[in-house]
Amino acid sequence: MGDAEIIPIGTRGRPGRGAGQQPSSAARGLATGGKPPARRAVTPDEPDPVTGEEVEAAETGAGTTSEIEVPERAPVTTRERGPHAGIPTSDWLAAFQYAAREVFGEQWEPQLARFLAFLRRRVTGDYVVDEYGFDQEIAQRFFMAALRPIAQKWFRIEVRGAENIPTDGGALVVSNHSGTVPVDGLMTMVSIHDHTGRFLRPLGADLVFRMPVVSTMARKGGATLACNEDAERMLRGGELVGVWPEGFKGIGKPYSDRYKLQRFGRGGFVSAALRTGVPIVPLSVVGAEEIYPLVGNIPSLARLLGIPYIPITPLFPLLGPLGLVPLPSKWLLEFGEPIRTDDFEAGAADDPMLVFNVTDQVRETIQQTLYSLLMKRQSVFR
Repeated sequence: MGDAEIIPIGTRGRPGRGAGQQPSSAARGLATGGKPPARRAVTPDEPDPVTGEEVEAAETGAGTTSEIEVPERAPVTTRERGPHAGIPTSDWLAAFQYAAREVFGEQWEPQLARFLAFLRRRVTGDYVVDEYGFDQEIAQRFFMAALRPIAQKWFRIEVRGAENIPTDGGALVVSNHSGTVPVDGLMTMVSIHDHTGRFLRPLGADLVFRMPVVSTMARKGGATLACNEDAERMLRGGELVGVWPEGFKGIGKPYSDRYKLQRFGRGGFVSAALRTGVPIVPLSVVGAEEIYPLVGNIPSLARLLGIPYIPITPLFPLLGPLGLVPLPSKWLLEFGEPIRTDDFEAGAADDPMLVFNVTDQVRETIQQTLYSLLMKRQSVFR
């Protein structure tokens, strides 16, 4: 190697390999997207020019005269990659039928057909909503279906005197109110529907219809604002209307005052019943007082939020969201004998003394029934 010639690469500013103004053909060939250097055409009698790499290989003795042959690899197909090309259609159908039986029962085909028909009506708008926003199909398929397991399995509601509810025509159901959260109204709705087939139309407070999502659900479930005008129109239309005269004073009373009825307002519900001549059905509910035992309140925060009260129970807010789960108390619902109002003279609704006497009669009937049910109940939870 002592006689090897050293080729300077652009030293001292002289143009050389890699130092000239124009890139070499080899550099242009290495560039991305560049074209390989064009080779001069060689005639049959002229030997092929030798490249620099071949000369260097010949000088070093590293070149070989034979090329290494690489065997061609057979193309890989999808079948060879995965022996299980896909799930057969019969397996998909069997899985679908099994899932449908689990969801809809053995009679899954008609159930599924009814569900698809329901979806079609919802998409096309082919359903009925009354003037108050009540959607009977939504109430029956979703609200009642969601509340029924809670009423039957969690609270184990026992209903008595359901035969006192009129099978048709207008009637006014008057009930006590308790439980910190108005769960008793929802349980009354599903109990009446399951025992009579009728939908109870509750009269709700203003707060219910000021809440964005709750107001829409309440309207679709059959509730309307608690005012005499709407109540009288519903009663004249033959609806079964429910009212809880104690209001927030009933559900927000402390646990120490459980099952002691609060004042029944000014008797507006009695005036509506007298003007329309419908019967008043007293309802006594035992069990709702124990689901959220109210032991405290935060009135300053309640006034700031614009709500009647901030409840404090033995489990809330101590346990956080877990404290919102109601206790599984045993419920008893008893419907008393209807109080007729069609026997009174015309204009009786404008007599304050008569309205007061009928209101007090309804209140005393519910209070005495509550005491009787408490004596019959074995314990809070059974």
